[in-house]
Amino acid sequence: MELLRAPAWLFARAVAFRNALYQRGFLPIERIEAPVISVGNVSAGGTGKSPFVALLCRELMARGRRPGVASRGYKARSGSAIPAGDEAQQLAQILPGVAQAQHPERAQAARDLLARGSDVIVLDDGFQHRRLFRDLDFVLVDATRPWGLPACAANTATANGGDFVGALLPRGLLREPLDALARAQLIIMTRCDQVAANVLEQIVQVIGRHAHGIPIARARHRPLGLTSLSDSQRKLSVEWLLGRQVALVSAIGNPEAFQATIEQLGAKVAFHRQFSDHHVFSVSEAQSLAAACRERGTALVCTHKDAVKLHAHAPDLPAESFALEIEFELLAGREQLAAYLDGLAPSRAMRERAALHAGLSG
Repeated sequence: MELLRAPAWLFARAVAFRNALYQRGFLPIERIEAPVISVGNVSAGGTGKSPFVALLCRELMARGRRPGVASRGYKARSGSAIPAGDEAQQLAQILPGVAQAQHPERAQAARDLLARGSDVIVLDDGFQHRRLFRDLDFVLVDATRPWGLPACAANTATANGGDFVGALLPRGLLREPLDALARAQLIIMTRCDQVAANVLEQIVQVIGRHAHGIPIARARHRPLGLTSLSDSQRKLSVEWLLGRQVALVSAIGNPEAFQATIEQLGAKVAFHRQFSDHHVFSVSEAQSLAAACRERGTALVCTHKDAVKLHAHAPDLPAESFALEIEFELLAGREQLAAYLDGLAPSRAMRERAALHAGLSG
């Protein structure tokens, strides 16, 4: 790991130089004719952005808005309006009425969404994408691995406390130094129910040192139930897991948090096959999982994100194969989030609709 100090130092200098160019106006920042809300993080790996994006879109729709989600799109074709990648497909299932657009140039994705009727843009994984102006930056911090490194890694905190290590890529998993948190309007700590209170307080103190005065919300991923991979109409309550031996499969950024959730629900994990984030499962892998489950007499459980990829292999999986459905639940900070959303300016499309309505009424 010490061999990576020099590359991490160079990465830090490059990040600082790039941010300085944006802050001083040497690199252009494009504005569009609608509010933009960025959802992101400072570390690589899963922090629970997709469930939060879903919550954010619901909150915006409850306020009469028409949100659209702009993302780079993992393995998406440039300009594609069809959701590409597991996270985009997951969001399409959760919020079928919300428009999505993927493009490496997020500003182009945002313009595409405006042309399709969206009046507020949610920029998925956009904290480091400085090229598009945003009205609000919401940054998520995973309480189980706040600066990207899992709790079992050397020199990181355990559930009993300790010092978290915040190292930049490639030595660690930070995309930016922690001082970048000061650019946020709201910081949301996720998976707060999976760590001890003293660890949460330690994370709050670190955030306070780097982003003094920025409000901090707390959240968890609340399990809702289980949905069969072979029959989406078959749903079970989470109580089905109590005392049951199950096998897990995941291809997400934080597989440890997924397993912890399953164990908190009372299940006994026989084995957990972990793949790299965004992994696309093959027929042979599905068949291997089925054979291992038959050998141990277990059901198979995956995340909703993985379910969109495993669904195609349902005939090759165990008959008892389920996806754990979750939702993002704010435990503290709902008032701050509401205040920010209520304060968003209307888009050009909203103003035009209001003027047309006023003209028709007159």
